[in-house]
Amino acid sequence: MKPLAQKPKVILRHCDTYDAQRIRRIVREGMEELGLRPSGKTLVKPNLVTSGPMFQHAYTRPEFSEGVLLALQDRDDGRMTELALGERCGITVPTRTAMEGAGYPVMLARVGVRPYYFEEEQQREIRYSHAGRLRDYVFTPRPVAEADFFVNCPKFKAHPWTTVTFSIKAYIGIQDDRHRLIDHDHRLNEKIADLQYIVQPELICIDAIVAGEGRMLTPLPRQLNLIVIGNNQCAFDAVCCQIIGVNPRDVDHIRLTHERGFGPIDLDRIELSGDVTLDEARERARGFGVGLVRVEKYFEGTNLSAYAGPPPESEHTDYCWGGCPGAIEEAIEILRLIDDQCDEKMPRIHVVFGDYRGPIPAGPGERVVFIGDCVQWKGELAGQPVQIRSKYRDRSTKDPYTIAHDDIFAKMLSVMKKLRATKNDAWVRFEGCPVSVAEHVLFLQLLGGLRSPFLTGENAVQFNKGYLMWRSATAARRLFGEPYQVPGVCARGHARPEVEAPARADAE
Repeated sequence: MKPLAQKPKVILRHCDTYDAQRIRRIVREGMEELGLRPSGKTLVKPNLVTSGPMFQHAYTRPEFSEGVLLALQDRDDGRMTELALGERCGITVPTRTAMEGAGYPVMLARVGVRPYYFEEEQQREIRYSHAGRLRDYVFTPRPVAEADFFVNCPKFKAHPWTTVTFSIKAYIGIQDDRHRLIDHDHRLNEKIADLQYIVQPELICIDAIVAGEGRMLTPLPRQLNLIVIGNNQCAFDAVCCQIIGVNPRDVDHIRLTHERGFGPIDLDRIELSGDVTLDEARERARGFGVGLVRVEKYFEGTNLSAYAGPPPESEHTDYCWGGCPGAIEEAIEILRLIDDQCDEKMPRIHVVFGDYRGPIPAGPGERVVFIGDCVQWKGELAGQPVQIRSKYRDRSTKDPYTIAHDDIFAKMLSVMKKLRATKNDAWVRFEGCPVSVAEHVLFLQLLGGLRSPFLTGENAVQFNKGYLMWRSATAARRLFGEPYQVPGVCARGHARPEVEAPARADAE
């Protein structure tokens, strides 16, 4: 990808239906206006963080992706050597399971497009050299590293860790679980900005026909009737922020990406086009609910009481927006969907994060759960003195070369074992940085006697099918001598970014 010679353009189009042919026409016209044609290895990445009937507003709909794929085929002039779609979904669910729950396999077979399940692909090393990076190298799946023409198809949503998730934030899905959780903490926004150095999209199309308010995994539906198309991530996300009344400079991962030279975020440096004006789009999104609610506030009025202190590097932030507190917010909403008596069944529980130095008013029989490596507290529980010490390890000790995968079934056993061992104690601690959404779901489900999203009915069948296919695919590759991670310099496609520092006036 070359730096843009002209103003980046963002196109706002009206679309009130998930009709693949209509979406195809809109996206094709957008590509014509942007002068874009796919070439080489063309990779489309939707947002499939999770899927299925209970999460129907959390992911890029298959009809939307189908329209984009058909438009790419329409615009191919013979230079495209491969058209594929790839993703790594979230919360430790196999991507095969998420794709099947969203209806992607049937659609991809119909349009003749290859799927890539990123956690099953070989991971290639990408070296960083830019100033301010969190680490010197990361890993990304081979199809991402080798992409020549990258297309990002996110879902228009709020997010509990980063306020919003548009195009830039969706880059969390270009890493597998073991690598995406490194730095998924109070420095998450910096991690997202670092990921931009791996690949940049020539085309961005966001599913804003039905957007998601308030949350990331279980958002509330908001009919915006919009398809937004663009050719620069910073400009694109800035316009999406303007639609919902958010200043893009207040969204850290967007501001950081802009400051590193990936594009403008001021409207006077972005060309707007389409059949919907920005003011009309703003009217449709009036009152749109975003994320970023502190955990104490989130659980007010429930049987869960939360207490949060600052993370280890308090000079960066006084709250861990990228880690454990946001994970438990998403976890409780999943459990509320699975079990409609979740709040009634849940016993009185106190959850503690970070360096908390206030009181914990736990009554007799009320469990206290200390969460995360960095949690620490000193006081008295059930008449006994308790001191919880931080086990936080500096990020320099977490090496992408050697980081291990945490299997979901191993997590299940670990959580059950810990709760069983501490069933007569006033408190229990779960370690990790971060403690994942899946682990929060597991311990809350067990403490509350709730239905399990992993082992209930059809969910269990789909989950285990996807899990077995994933593990079989990776085992077969190991059997044939193919390493999962390849260290050292790797081949890169033409979608590799070339970044220019922003002009001084633009950076102020």
